[in-house]
Amino acid sequence: MTAQPSAQSDDPNPPTPAAASEALPDPATARFPIVGIGASAGGLEAFTQLLTHLPTDTGMAFVLVQHLDPHHPSLLCEILARTTAMPVHQVQDDMMVEPNQIYVIPPNNSIRLAQGKLHLTRREQAQKSSRVIDTFFNSLAEDWGDKAIAVVLSGGDADGTNGLEAIKAVGGITFAQSSESAQVTSMPSTAIATGQVDFILPPEAIAAELANISRHPYITSAKSSSISNASADPLDHTEVLSTIFTLLRTACGVDFTHYKRTTVQRRILRRMALLHLDQLADYLGHLQDNPAELRALYQEILIHVTSFFRDAAAFEALKREVFPALLRDRPIEHPIRIWVAGCSTGEEAYSIGICLLEFLTHHPRQPQIQIFATDISESAIERARTGIYLPRQLTDVSPERLQRFFLPVEGSYQISKAVRERCVFARQNLLNDPPFSRMDLISCRNVLIYFDTSLQKKLLPMFHYGLKPTGFLILGASETVGDFTNLFHLVDRKHKIYTKQSASLLLSMELERVNDPIASTASTASLPIPEAPSNQSNLADLADQIVLSQFAPVGVVVNAQLEIVQFRGQIGHYLEPSPGQASLNLLNMVKEDLRLALRTTIYQAKQDHKAAQKQGILMQDGTRTWQVQVDVVPIKPDAASEDYFLILLSEMSVSAV
Repeated sequence: MTAQPSAQSDDPNPPTPAAASEALPDPATARFPIVGIGASAGGLEAFTQLLTHLPTDTGMAFVLVQHLDPHHPSLLCEILARTTAMPVHQVQDDMMVEPNQIYVIPPNNSIRLAQGKLHLTRREQAQKSSRVIDTFFNSLAEDWGDKAIAVVLSGGDADGTNGLEAIKAVGGITFAQSSESAQVTSMPSTAIATGQVDFILPPEAIAAELANISRHPYITSAKSSSISNASADPLDHTEVLSTIFTLLRTACGVDFTHYKRTTVQRRILRRMALLHLDQLADYLGHLQDNPAELRALYQEILIHVTSFFRDAAAFEALKREVFPALLRDRPIEHPIRIWVAGCSTGEEAYSIGICLLEFLTHHPRQPQIQIFATDISESAIERARTGIYLPRQLTDVSPERLQRFFLPVEGSYQISKAVRERCVFARQNLLNDPPFSRMDLISCRNVLIYFDTSLQKKLLPMFHYGLKPTGFLILGASETVGDFTNLFHLVDRKHKIYTKQSASLLLSMELERVNDPIASTASTASLPIPEAPSNQSNLADLADQIVLSQFAPVGVVVNAQLEIVQFRGQIGHYLEPSPGQASLNLLNMVKEDLRLALRTTIYQAKQDHKAAQKQGILMQDGTRTWQVQVDVVPIKPDAASEDYFLILLSEMSVSAV
């Protein structure tokens, strides 16, 4: 997204958030939710407790998936039939799912949902330990979208967690059994640790909550992504949505106004269902009174859906069609430069790096690799930088790749140094911040589908600008360049790979700024160090306040090591990534004319613990010469955080040579 929704026509391939709930073959088939319930050791007791307290008229269907001995018949159906008045069936292949019915997996089978029917696959002995719960949950997410519900009960491994995350990603609702009520805690605890579980409850309370949400419009409406279906609010819902967007923009610094409306509405309605609120106006009031809910909604809209080698055929297409072209007649001193926009937690960027290293293994030329990966979510970027992933996150990584490119680290795996040192991760808002330039490849997969047409029309010219004349662009499976066929030539229709074409006119790239209502109107003559306000404003808030007070000069925010953590405005006149190992160190990226003056001014600000300024720095680019003013402002988000510096660059005068 989020990618960056962190942003993204909707992708029918799972688990894209904007896809599954809007791509059902017949919307009427989604009129009732399907609840997937997974358990292993201790599951019988949990199943029994849940079904005993569950009403028989919720309008939901329940599919129970448990790890069963493949060599013995199961009595699970007979036992559970004694605890509920709902019909209990042992699943048969091609069985249609109906509401107010319970379906139980038979032994020695995997189970999937497709077009509202349950399908069985016989499990061989070698598949004894396969993750049958994940298999079903993932198919439930793909087939049923935001009417899918996941429940993880007692069990002794991590099965169900990946599938639960997929259900959460498509707008479904997720439950896990509380540790104190579970006989065996590994399965629910692993799910809870992801942060993607909506309710953590004992089985009887899970039953009560299922009964509650079964009556909510998000569940009962035929198409839950429409707010008008879920609210008889006397206020015009467009007006209320606009107010919600303003609250989000003020609190989080991101404007969701032009994100795809159906996706945002679905996320709002899901939050309303969790809070048992039916009216949009009531939810607005809750947002105004509860800042924590604003943050929860923000994270909900930016939910991250990614995995290693997602759509494996697309990576093979890169090896087959893109990488050979990048190496053709390439001077060895020219690094291969790749920008992964909307990188989420890093899997996409690392996957491309791994594929490129594999391709270069037997290639006579070994150019350097620079991968710049950006996302709007700071938390996602922090996770990406560590490069540490749980085993369940590596299910699509082959044993050969796991051995070559990953190192075991305390029960997890870390991307090897050979890959990590080629990747630089930075927070970037695609709509506000300037693009990277002189890229050989831009990967922006499953990001555009989160944006409406107006934002897509801004991003695609930016990508065109960011590419070299021979550069490539790869989009998600259901994304296209739309009306910009004059900018990009389609190379691979199936995998949405394009090459850059020469533009017939100069493109205007307007980068929006998010207005900060508390921006100061201080004069440019004074740059005081702001003190952290009582509400502990974050780093972005402080930087916005200072930048706006200076009539929005461009700049960057750097940490104490001078690593760039934020780009602010169109900074391309002053920064240019240098050849060699990828780096976001300011002094490595700043143009030569500025380097000495910038180094001196930063040192002065560090020593004096106050703002420093340098004027009259001459810069020259071809026939153009201009003077630059540099301001360095120390900022500190809160007392416990490290020091940061806001570097502001403003043009003083222009003359022709």
